[in-house]
Amino acid sequence: MQPAPVAGTDEAPEPRGRLRRRPRLAHGAEAADHRSPAMTVAGYVGMVLVVLLIAVPLFWILITSLKERQDIYVRPAQWMPDPGTTANYHDVTTRIPFLDYMRNSLIVTIVLSASKIVLGVISAYALALLRFPGRSIVFLVVIAALMVPNQITVISNYALVAQLGWRNTFQGIIVPLAGVAFGTFLMRNQFLSLPTEIIEAARLDGAGPLKLLWRVVMPMSWPTLVAFSLITVVNEWNEYLWPFLMSDDERTATLPVGLTLLQNNDGVTNWGPVMSGTVLAMLPVLVLFLVLQRQMIKGLTAGAVKS
Repeated sequence: MQPAPVAGTDEAPEPRGRLRRRPRLAHGAEAADHRSPAMTVAGYVGMVLVVLLIAVPLFWILITSLKERQDIYVRPAQWMPDPGTTANYHDVTTRIPFLDYMRNSLIVTIVLSASKIVLGVISAYALALLRFPGRSIVFLVVIAALMVPNQITVISNYALVAQLGWRNTFQGIIVPLAGVAFGTFLMRNQFLSLPTEIIEAARLDGAGPLKLLWRVVMPMSWPTLVAFSLITVVNEWNEYLWPFLMSDDERTATLPVGLTLLQNNDGVTNWGPVMSGTVLAMLPVLVLFLVLQRQMIKGLTAGAVKS
């Protein structure tokens, strides 16, 4: 038998044998409740170690670029230049045609990045939102291309470019590197994650494929596009092997190739100008990353957290 209701109340007593539910905590509260101080400390220690692994080499490159030659080889190593000098930066701009290499890097990076971004977006849009025969097969080919290292195709590409007479030309550097497998894969996954209701509503309103892409799909995919663009720019700016094989002089050689001319000086590498050139080569990419870092993080983590 169930106990009688308490006088003066309208609530019926709970049945026997039924467990009373505990109030449900939010996901963040549960995580905070189970997180021990040791785990928190370990997380911060790991973060500091990662930052040091990245920051210490960069700091060493910077201070070495400000040292005089005799101070670079002293033992034990000096962490701070005493005295500091900017002669290495003047040396790197006079010993090699630095501005020519910088110009060539800008040309190759801008053209290659623009080509990869446009082709990646268009091909991803076709594979994600358009219907055509063999779409799955095309996507499998893209996935297969991601698994093939670029170094494997160097010999065949070199032979083909040499037959076409494109050695020591910008088209010989740019055309073989214009593949967009990574961009197609990344942007396709982003397009597939978009709400289908919005896309269908735009189609019912009469939006064609191009209008749907530029007016609806791209505005919702901006963070991922920024991440894809930044990764592409950094990769093309730092590309070394293929430009080294294709270029013969400062007419087409890029900045990473030009900096190798600073490494040998009477059998001993003068690391001061080398580090100065490295700092100057990193500055454009570093500034671009600092400007777009928030959008890049949003793009790389899109879809990783569900509300």
